[in-house]
Amino acid sequence: MFAVLKKLTLGLVLIAASAAILLYSDLDSRKGAAETNAGRPLKVAIVQQTSIPALDDGVTGALETLKQRGYADGGRMLLRRYNAQGDISTGNAIAKEVTSGEFDLIFSFSTVSLQTIANANRFATPPRRHVFALVSDPYAVGVGVSAENHAVHPPYMTGVGSLAPVEEAFVLAKQLRPSLKSVGLVWDPSEANSVVTTKLARAVCAKMGITLVEANAENSTMISDGVASLLSRGAEAIWVSPDLIASHGLDLIVSKAKTGGIPVFTSIPRSGGSGALFELGANYMEIGHVAGNLAADVLDGRDTAKISVENVVPVVLNVNRLALKGLKETWELPDSVLQRADLVVDETGRHVKGATASAQSAANQPPASEAAKSK
Repeated sequence: MFAVLKKLTLGLVLIAASAAILLYSDLDSRKGAAETNAGRPLKVAIVQQTSIPALDDGVTGALETLKQRGYADGGRMLLRRYNAQGDISTGNAIAKEVTSGEFDLIFSFSTVSLQTIANANRFATPPRRHVFALVSDPYAVGVGVSAENHAVHPPYMTGVGSLAPVEEAFVLAKQLRPSLKSVGLVWDPSEANSVVTTKLARAVCAKMGITLVEANAENSTMISDGVASLLSRGAEAIWVSPDLIASHGLDLIVSKAKTGGIPVFTSIPRSGGSGALFELGANYMEIGHVAGNLAADVLDGRDTAKISVENVVPVVLNVNRLALKGLKETWELPDSVLQRADLVVDETGRHVKGATASAQSAANQPPASEAAKSK
């Protein structure tokens, strides 16, 4: 009996000792959790590859939602923003800095930023939690997200994909000009995001009997020559895909196309519209809201490993009746299209669906740059 009690006592002592060791070894993580619960500001890095309206809208939407969820910069969150300004070397340097820094979350916008951070995070110890957004096809850009099972991805990373409705854009273009036979495209073959949408456009055009006339532009200085090439080869319109170089040069593309008497349509809507005949694509502000909620969930403690990477594409349609002027061929905007548009631009201004009178008045104000020129 004494031997049994002795063994039992020894067992209890060993269990207690083991528990003490485990508790001690977990002290740092428990201390961190306690600090967070006590109100320690969480450090967040926002990374974007360049500044274009689509990415800026996405970041704005995400920050709005984070603030609504209680994560305002200087409060529960300390925010640091990074922008590579379109330079891939700078983007790689930023990725290395944020994955080796003491950030509680990295929040990236654009395919290029996803790729650079994912690559750098593989060598981080430990890898930093990463939420991504404004990525056309995260399953096809080599970051470990499975196309077959969206729950399979690096455990420290999650986000949302937003594949543009490319086919819908070409169907609408054909509706506005039923005899449409050729569409031009300026794109950067070094950008994975652009490769995905270009392949999709090729398949769509082949099915619809449209020739996709392509010109490469690996930097902004090549856009003008690219558009000239499309015009010389008989493009009847130009489509601007979710390509960072082309998106950045949208105003130049519209200007050159107008000189050539052909319209532009795009899959990268701007919240205030542009000179394109129509913009049919993702509502980037809304995607930012979705991604912001996801980032807030992760900051609240939700496990990134248990969040599937799904495709989220709230679609918006903007049309510009002014772009019909000066075209060589006949393009029409039927009432059915105008009625379903979220934004219509005409001689009287910008008309936002469902907007109040005061909001319409604000929408009709010229951009700050134009206002400054008029003074």
